[in-house]
Amino acid sequence: MQKTNLRPTESSIQAAIDSLTIKFGEANLTSIKKGVKHAASLWTTFDGNDKDFISFCANNFIGDPKSKTLLCDKLSAYFESLGGHFNKITLDLRRNVDLNNGELLEIDKIFSGYSVGAHLQDDLYNNKIAFVVALNFPYYSLEDKEREGKSWSREQWAAVRLGDQFVSRIPAEVNQAVAKAEAEADLYISEYNIQMGSLRTEEGTQLFPDKMSLLSHWNLRDEIKADYADKDKGLIKQQMIYQVMQQIIGQQIPSKVINNPAFIWKPYSNQVLENDKVIVATAEPNNRYQQILNIFHAQQAIDPYEPEMNTFIKRKFSGEMEIPVEQVEALFSTYLKSPQLIKVGQIITKRLGRNLEPFDIWYDGFKARSEFPQEQLNGLTTKKYPDPMAFEKDMPNMLVKLGWSKERASYLADKIVVDPARGSGHAWGAGMKGEKAHLRTRIAATGMDYKGYNIAVHEFGHNVEQTVSLYDVDYFMLNGVPNTAFTEALAFIFQSRDLSLLGLSGQSKDQKILNTIDASWTLMEIMGVGLVDIHTWQWLYSHPDATSEELKNAVIQISKDVWNNYFAAIFGIKDQPILAIYSHMISSPLYLAAYSYGQIIEFQIEDYLKGKQFSNEIDRIYKQGRLIPQIWMEGAVGNKISVDPILKQLDEVLVEK
Repeated sequence: MQKTNLRPTESSIQAAIDSLTIKFGEANLTSIKKGVKHAASLWTTFDGNDKDFISFCANNFIGDPKSKTLLCDKLSAYFESLGGHFNKITLDLRRNVDLNNGELLEIDKIFSGYSVGAHLQDDLYNNKIAFVVALNFPYYSLEDKEREGKSWSREQWAAVRLGDQFVSRIPAEVNQAVAKAEAEADLYISEYNIQMGSLRTEEGTQLFPDKMSLLSHWNLRDEIKADYADKDKGLIKQQMIYQVMQQIIGQQIPSKVINNPAFIWKPYSNQVLENDKVIVATAEPNNRYQQILNIFHAQQAIDPYEPEMNTFIKRKFSGEMEIPVEQVEALFSTYLKSPQLIKVGQIITKRLGRNLEPFDIWYDGFKARSEFPQEQLNGLTTKKYPDPMAFEKDMPNMLVKLGWSKERASYLADKIVVDPARGSGHAWGAGMKGEKAHLRTRIAATGMDYKGYNIAVHEFGHNVEQTVSLYDVDYFMLNGVPNTAFTEALAFIFQSRDLSLLGLSGQSKDQKILNTIDASWTLMEIMGVGLVDIHTWQWLYSHPDATSEELKNAVIQISKDVWNNYFAAIFGIKDQPILAIYSHMISSPLYLAAYSYGQIIEFQIEDYLKGKQFSNEIDRIYKQGRLIPQIWMEGAVGNKISVDPILKQLDEVLVEK
């Protein structure tokens, strides 16, 4: 697409406005101006000349409210069909990459990177459907939605969300390049397993069982959490895992030991052994950071086509998340600087009986499940869920335990299927009514271990949200939630109930206090990694020609800077790179901030739910659909998104503690 003559002349735009005003009257002038100007911002010389533009506006603007409502309903139905079927095709094309379906072929990878809807936007502009939408349902900025949204009806909100679909014109080949870069990064991460049974201390001691394969970073982190229950070797196991993480972050990890059990690896000295002999092993060549660069350059190619959201950072926050990045950074900084976190660190130090180490950002001792040995939990879950079908069959029972009626539980569970994941677990919602959401989790041949179960319950929460906010929302264009933080909130709420779903309580009399302290600590950790992610992309836009080596050094320094600014005072140590380990930075850039908001929202909703019927309130809250975040939150609990409630409750429990 040419970047010249991107819009009709000002005189042609005014001529179109004048013509429509004569036809529909001064009462429609505001909507006429907004619609014509927005359509003009998308119109190019490829769509027609100025005369064609004026004629299009005259023939397609709808001034009658009833006719506009009918148009909105018809467009919604068409877009549900398009989006829903494309979503189903994408699931099919990614099936062998996402699921544990045996040997992965190169053709599987190629199809997984193919974006079936990459040309849809181009097609909709070419056949003028996009312009019909833009003219009659023009785009409202985030500022407009914040200012006017409270007074809009549900139907008006649906119309606004319809207009959000056509804000810019991005060529298909540019979208395809982004999809390809993201698919390659996702595949890179999904196959990044560390063979724990092949790790050795410098003395040659094996700390982890044979055939234990942990995906970075999720399973490595979860193993650190589990090892707090191991009073004998837990600490040295955690220290070894952190050493592995540092080798991954610094890209000193030998390529031979990634996803390969054939070699023995001593992560402290970085020695690799084959048949008890030390061999030469080349380090991974900055593949981790090249994936980020590939996505950055693909997103950079979009920037010129986005007049308002002209960076990926703006698109993710002001656009997709509908919370400006400046507000995100300010909220995170306020929380991370709170003196209460230093007190929490002192409590953890006392409980551990040692000084804090960097990996204690994942301290898990406040949770009830830490009171149960990992072997006991694994025994329960592997017996209960030997395969995906067993978990799927039990979903109605789990929902009943959470308060839904049998009929409602069956209604929700029947719209969710469980699949065995190749990588870490995730949830993939349906794109239209009649289709099902997919719950993916890792399940070994021996059955679902507790880690897999814990992830599955988290993803189950996502699936329930995806189902309620699709099937029970009054207007299809309002399906979903304001952004991913809101689905994460329900996933966390479900996950926190995983033990009770197994019939284990583990609740001591002061568990309420411990739960609040635990929530504050996990929020601190995820905010830190979220800031590293944001600052990395800010650095990329300041250094667009960076090499993978330069990016690696920058990310390590950024992670140390964030650590020193917020974590050093809590932990008593400086210059730690641990915040750079998150795999989301590679395969889902700028997603991590959503987890922090998810935890804040989770806390506010949990606080609101006290004394209320859990299932009824969850249904009511998530039927709101995709409003903007602050309006959704006020509708859910009566207050805007804030860290003040958790800090206030933390103050209260710290006094008791």
